[in-house]
Amino acid sequence: MSLTTLFTGTATAIGGRHGHSQTSDGSVSVDLGMPKNGVLEPGKTTPEHLFATGYAACFGSAVEAVGQQKKLDVTGAAVTVAASLQRGDGGFSLAVKLSLKAPALTKEQTQEVLEAAHQMCPYSKATRGNIPVELAVE
Repeated sequence: MSLTTLFTGTATAIGGRHGHSQTSDGSVSVDLGMPKNGVLEPGKTTPEHLFATGYAACFGSAVEAVGQQKKLDVTGAAVTVAASLQRGDGGFSLAVKLSLKAPALTKEQTQEVLEAAHQMCPYSKATRGNIPVELAVE
């Protein structure tokens, strides 16, 4: 199979979770922090927030593509991704809960779109078999 690169996003982080991350074009520039007692210092974000944002946007595009393919109205569809940093016996890992709300669809149609988009989305393909991803209809 031949692949064509459509776009490459590049970012550099300095200082890990307590540092700064910025894209090569300057479109994203964020200070990073680690929540203490569940509270994140104002003006900072986490790698999990950034991952969740990218995954939600990518998945939203997959939802739109599936809606077109299946001739279903996905207008106003909202994708919510909760990316969790977990710690266990094997060290640190990630887990994701991915929720879809599609106001113009029935619950069954929303489930159908959710599952089909999960097969199409590049983030879903990258995480499949690597981290737990829970799918939910809102």
